[in-house]
Amino acid sequence: MSIDELKRKLIAEVIEREGGYVNHPADRGGPTNWGITIAVARDYGYAGDMRALPRSTAAKIYADRYWHSLMLDDVAAMCQDLAMVLFDFGVNSGPARATEYLQVQLNVLNDRARHYPDMKEDGAFGATTLARLKSYESLRGTEGLDVLSHTVNAERIVFCRGLAQRNESQEAFAYGWFRRVVELLSNVLRQQPVPSDWINEVAAVPQGGVL
Repeated sequence: MSIDELKRKLIAEVIEREGGYVNHPADRGGPTNWGITIAVARDYGYAGDMRALPRSTAAKIYADRYWHSLMLDDVAAMCQDLAMVLFDFGVNSGPARATEYLQVQLNVLNDRARHYPDMKEDGAFGATTLARLKSYESLRGTEGLDVLSHTVNAERIVFCRGLAQRNESQEAFAYGWFRRVVELLSNVLRQQPVPSDWINEVAAVPQGGVL
């Protein structure tokens, strides 16, 4: 599918999966709607009751905060599976953490900087991270990008396990986290189609654009 179709489908799917308003007492993020936390909604200027957060607003936030911030148009042009992993990782754990884990993997895979230079593992996805990813693609090709996608996805399980180990209240979410990660690459694009009107709500917000 095209990059735009992939973006719209992933955003619509995550909204459908996250569902409507939730305020779980063990969720440290507080009340959410369509998977958007109250803190993120406030960052984007939404001041209303979280129960009333429009689905279309949530879709635009996903596009700006979790797609464009990770330069996923560029990533998807190389490997759609990797774009899917980074998007879902960013939604679950924040774009900075998704970027940091990608940076760590790319540094480990450069064979002591023989293939391309190391970079700061700072969680900021910019020109340097994209350049290192392109260097890795030139070195390892399609197969290497597939390995990288699964490697980053596997790291998510370790991260989620650590959350539950450090705070037992988070064990309520552990199985769901693990299942989400395990099933992502094999199942997410083969799930029941989300309604077309939901996909149409996903605005093509340009990077740095105004919602």
